[in-house]
Amino acid sequence: MITQALLHELFEYKEGFLYWKVSSSKKIKVGAKAGYLRKTGYCDIRINKKPYLAHRLIFMMFNGYMPIEVDHHDNNPSNNKIENLRASTHFENSRNSKVRSDSSLGIKNIGWCKNSNKFRVVLKINGKAKNFGSFKDLELADLVATMVREKYHGEFARHK
Repeated sequence: MITQALLHELFEYKEGFLYWKVSSSKKIKVGAKAGYLRKTGYCDIRINKKPYLAHRLIFMMFNGYMPIEVDHHDNNPSNNKIENLRASTHFENSRNSKVRSDSSLGIKNIGWCKNSNKFRVVLKINGKAKNFGSFKDLELADLVATMVREKYHGEFARHK
């Protein structure tokens, strides 16, 4: 089982990276940067042949517990500086996501309604979609979407 004490025995933390304090195999050198970077930008570190995400280990080293999810405040999975990491639920983590790549408008929470020929603002709250109105003006729809994200998503609100 991974504990805060074990992580402090195994690693030294420097500027968002973990470095080995001990050599547990021929491949691991003391002082070497731990883990490898995935194509997704996340860093995997193996402890006793089991993979762990570096940002989760770093969070536990500093906070003493492993939350349900660890969110990267700046949405950069390679930035594992402790000040960029925060405990979150799955819903909070998803609120901090970027604009979906399949978004036709490139703006979060706004879609085009063909029936009314208006921009519709829809936000998921506790897993359920809620409509916040339809607008002829895209800028007004964007302003409303920003305001409702701030209200319902709080510190996890991400606008772009």
